[in-house]
Formats: sequence, structure tokens, C-alpha cells
Amino acid sequence: MEDKIIQEDFQLYCNSLTSYSRLKTLEVKIGDVPMGANHPIRVQSMTTTDTMDTKATVEQSVRMIEAGCEYVRITAPSINEAKNLENIKRELRARGLRTPLVADIHFTPNAAETAARIVEKVRVNPGNYADKKKFENIEYTEATYQEEVERIRQRFTPLVKICKEYGTAMRIGTNHGSLSDRIMSRYGDTPLGMVESALEFLRICIDEKFLNIVLSMKASNPQIMVQAYRLLISKMREEFLAENAKRKIDALFPLHLGVTEAGEGEDGRIKSAMGIGALLEDGIGDTIRVSLTEDPEFEIPVARTLVDRYNNREKHAIIPSINYSNPGYTPFEYNRRDTHAVRNTGGHQVPVVILNLSYAEKITQATLFGAGYAYSIPKDSWNIQDQAADFIYTGNKNVDFALPGSLALIMDYAVWKNCNDRSGRFPLYSLEEFLSASEKSEVLNFVKVTLAEVLQLKDQIASFRNVVLLAHTSNLHAMPELRRLFVELLHANIHHPVIICREYSTETIEPFRLYSATDAGALMLDGMGDGLMLTAPMVNTSDINKTSFGILQAARMRISKTEYISCPSCGRTLFNLQETTARIRERTSHLKGVKIGVMGCIVNGPGEMADADYGYVGAGAGKITLYKGKTVVQRNINAADAVDALIQLIKDHGDWVDPSPAHEHTDSLS
Repeated sequence: MEDKIIQEDFQLYCNSLTSYSRLKTLEVKIGDVPMGANHPIRVQSMTTTDTMDTKATVEQSVRMIEAGCEYVRITAPSINEAKNLENIKRELRARGLRTPLVADIHFTPNAAETAARIVEKVRVNPGNYADKKKFENIEYTEATYQEEVERIRQRFTPLVKICKEYGTAMRIGTNHGSLSDRIMSRYGDTPLGMVESALEFLRICIDEKFLNIVLSMKASNPQIMVQAYRLLISKMREEFLAENAKRKIDALFPLHLGVTEAGEGEDGRIKSAMGIGALLEDGIGDTIRVSLTEDPEFEIPVARTLVDRYNNREKHAIIPSINYSNPGYTPFEYNRRDTHAVRNTGGHQVPVVILNLSYAEKITQATLFGAGYAYSIPKDSWNIQDQAADFIYTGNKNVDFALPGSLALIMDYAVWKNCNDRSGRFPLYSLEEFLSASEKSEVLNFVKVTLAEVLQLKDQIASFRNVVLLAHTSNLHAMPELRRLFVELLHANIHHPVIICREYSTETIEPFRLYSATDAGALMLDGMGDGLMLTAPMVNTSDINKTSFGILQAARMRISKTEYISCPSCGRTLFNLQETTARIRERTSHLKGVKIGVMGCIVNGPGEMADADYGYVGAGAGKITLYKGKTVVQRNINAADAVDALIQLIKDHGDWVDPSPAHEHTDSLS
């Protein structure tokens, strides 16, 4: 039985890889809104105002609460801000609002100890609470390392005792980019380092018999974030739930999910959905925060759209179980599934994008504009963008014009077999059609398959040649069913490339973007998938295409644009993040593959930018510090000159290219 395997195999990080259920966690009391256990998944956000500005913080908190925010987090970088939380709380309560408040603490234990007597929850970052980060590599013996752990125990225990006395909850919130020098020196910049950083603090809490704790493992890279949460659960099972556990508890601690510094707009939503959604799919997560470089009230609807998808998910169709002792892949590290190349798909090639145009009334040159191709009438030539689809699927239609050279066409087998000119045109079969077809392409054939078909006919599928599989499902629990399909292919040693196919009936772009990033992104974070074909008849073709490329970029599988690692702003921020990020994006969005971090303050500085190539960090009122990687290059630049200085820095290091001339829409079909 699966339940028995779950108890015995601590590598397992969720209740089941195929059957949806929430991970069992302890109840944590946070004011009038408890978390964990059987409570709903909570949504939250963080204020961006100056905490000393009581009126502004209260007004923004009200907007957040009205949008559906269930916990309001407020930064308290010093004891003065911590004390002012009392005024903010008093005003909110006077307005009849009892939403729990959370104090966000980083470097200052005295601020945390003050805030813990006022608000319902405090968040501490073990990477810089009573610890330090100066990017120093330190050689520790076991004895000297334990001395440091004991020093932290002495600094941290007073806060634990205050929380216990006042009934204040605590989040131990690890961030990938702010691991301490001590943790980095022993474990490196890894998910394991993130987990051990939190566990050191958690063990102290348990020794003090304080269990009102929430944990988080945030990173700007969704892959690192997902691996860290999975590893944390596995380590907690091993250390706290095992029969011989020294510190025995009844269930795991609740988890706060988030992709930190996700950014703005579509990129921020895709990265957030990919990381948060991958975990929600497996029943993991008790509260979420979507970190966007936008006003915090706009984060709440995005979070709610993600969470509400799991209402009644338990009613999904049954999926055959997976042997947890040998799932065929490793959920704690990335390994791309091994496939052989078929034309431009599979092998070591980047994943392809297939755009479904089968439901278009007619396919013309103008139709392809949404696929990343623009046709110039006067020049009689195509302009191909960085985000240009590799294939279009036209169903039962052919096209009567010459396609751009990098674009190929997929059509139903019944149409393809009657084509006189098959150059750049390839057939799509149902599995039954392919088995009985009299004609097949010698170059590339697409075959639509479901999990049931793979389970039944895997031996025949293994013998196929020049085939790319299109994996479909209609299961409510779609991602795990597709994952089960990949697992079967892995065990059967079938190396055909597989395109992840998902169809959505959403009428607007927002749910489509979030759902597809969850479904496809969760698979790609585990190395599964050689391409995407996303279908949404009521969503603009261009948006579907951009979302497909956005998912591949967020999964680090295909880079097609500049990446921005941008924090969501808070009371510590020293400039207008939204305005500045927009100005930087306007100047640099053509720099394909360059990663730029835009951070409001030193807390979210060089560490939180993770693997950014360049960093733009607030250093004081009206002052900016620029980084190359994690190295300071220029300090205290006037904000008015800082974007120009950033551009010059990029040029000095050879990463600048001049933007291409803007496309002339007056003589193009669009």
C-alpha cells in the first residue's frame, strides 16, 4: 500500500505522486486565522510603505485586506519600526480589521523581540539573524562549527521564549540568496544548505518546546526553490517523524511557499506559478505569497487563482501509482530526461514551441505574427523574432503561402497524406492511426498518446522510428498524470522526445498563464519534456506563444529574452522599484540571456540576486550601488545617473549589443 511506503521511505516528499491530498501539517495559531492542519491554504502579501508612516501603512494594509489578504506582513528593520507596529495594529483594529500582522525581521534581534510582543507572527531569516554574510569562505572544524551553532542558540533563544510567552507564531524563512557564510562554507550555495540553515533554528525551537512555527525555502530560481522544499520535507520526515527521532513531533511544520524576487508582469507570474504550483500539485503548502514588483494588493488575486484551482482536486480520475523506491528520476536534483533527436526535437536541443492554429478560421501570413513571424509586403520577406515558434499545428488545414525557413507545419495525417508538397510539413497521428498508417514521414512523425495508451502499448511505441510523442490528458489532476506517463517511458527505456500538450478553456490570459506554467513548468523543473503545445482558443495567439517561451525560460531550458530578478518592494526599499524596473527593462530588454537584478536595499542585495549577471541595488536615499555578479563595481551613484551607469557597466563587460531597428508595422502584416 502507498501509505505504508510513505511511512517507510523518507525520500518521499509528499503523500502521493499520483493521488492528490494535502500534506499533513501541524496547526499553527496566528491570531484569529490559524494555518496548517485542515485549514484552507492562506494567501498573504507584504506592505511596501515606510513602516514609520503609520497612515500610509494602514491604508495600504486595508487595500490588501479588501483584496483578500489573510496575513499582512510589514518590515521592521530596526527597533523603531518594530515599536510602530503597535500604532499600525491599533488603527487597524479600530477599523474593525483583525487580520493578523507579521513582522519581517532580518538583522536585528532586538527588533524581533519587540515585534513579537505586538504582532501575531514574526519572520526571521536564519541567514542573517544572529549570523553574517560577507561572502567569506571559512574553514571550520566540527568543534568550531558547533561553537557557532551554540552562539546562535544563545542569540535566538530569547526570541523563542518571548514568542512562546505571548502566543506569537514564527516563520523561519530561509532565502537562497542570503545563506550565511557559515552555511555556505559547509554546504555551498545549495538546496541542502537552505534546509540545514532552517533546521538549525528549528531544532532550537523544538528543544524549547515551541512548535508554533512555519517554514519557507525561497529562491528566485523556481527549480532551486522546489528542490529545497522537497528536501526540507524529506529531512523533516527523517529527523522528526522516524521512530528513533530524538525530537519527535506528530506532523510536519506548515510551509509558506513563494518564489522570491519573481519580478513583474508575465515573467513574475510564470515564475511564481511554476515554483508554487509545482508544490501545490503535490499537496504541499499551507500559505502562499506571490512576490511581484507591483502594488501588494495586485498579488492577492494571482495567489487566489493559484490556490482555488485545488478546490475539489481530490475528485480527480484515478492515476496508476508510482513505485516510490524507484520513480525513475530524482526529485531533489535536475536531470533532463535522455532522448534521441528527431530533426530539431529532443536530444541535446532546446525544447520546441508548437503553436496550435487549428481553430483559426483561415491561416494567412498575418496569422503568423502571433507566432513570432512578421511578413513585410514591400520586402517580400519574413522577420523572425527571438520568440518565434518552431512549429504551427494547422489541424485539417494546409497553407497556400511559403513559410519562413525556420518554421515547420504539423497537420493531421488525413490531410498530410494528400499533400503534393511535403517539404517542411509533418503529419500528426492518433496512436491508432499510426499503427495502421500506410504512409509515414521519413523525417518526423508526431503521434498523440495518453497514459492509458502508453501503459497498454509501450512495447510497440518503443519500436517507433522518427517519432515525437504528444502527451495529452483530460484528467483534472493533469500534471501528475503526465508525470506518470514520463515515469512509464523512463522505466520502459523509451527515448522518444515528448511534447507536453495542455488545453485550457479559460477566457482570459491570467488563469491560462498561471495554469500552464504550473502544469508544464512542474514537469520541466524535473527535466521532463522536449517541447510545449499549449492550446487556449479564447486567448490571444501572441499571448500563448509568449507564455510558452516564458515557461521555458523560467525553467532554464530555453533562453529567449533578458531575465529580470526584481524584488517586490517593501518598507526598506530606497527607490521606486516599479518605475526603475520599467526604465531598466525599456533599455535592456533586447539583451537575450542577460540576467539583471533590481533590488531595493542591501537585504535583497547581492545575495538575493542569486545568479544575476548585473545588479542594481539601493544603497541609501537617492543612491545606488552596481554589481557585476556578487562583486561591487560602483558605490553610491546618484539615482538619476544610475541606469546610464548600469548600461555602461554592461558595455564594459562585453554583454551589450545594440537593439535591432524597430519593426515597421506600417509595411508588415500583423
